[in-house]
Amino acid sequence: MNVETQIKVRNNPYLYRYLRDNSAWYKVLNRHPEAIKDMEEEMKATYHLNPSDKIDDLTRKIEKIRTFMDIIQ
Repeated sequence: MNVETQIKVRNNPYLYRYLRDNSAWYKVLNRHPEAIKDMEEEMKATYHLNPSDKIDDLTRKIEKIRTFMDIIQ
């Protein structure tokens, strides 16, 4: 794996954890360092870090607060 890819993985704890959990990516990144973008997309989908996932999470939190406020009244 080239140095730039190693630095990018080490600086992002999510990427580092994903790489440790999915070791097949080591071989892919050694052969094709540009595949880091594909790995990032897969990691975001796995850990629910996409903008749509964040919006859904915020919606669920607001709904919980709304339900709690209804119970209090």
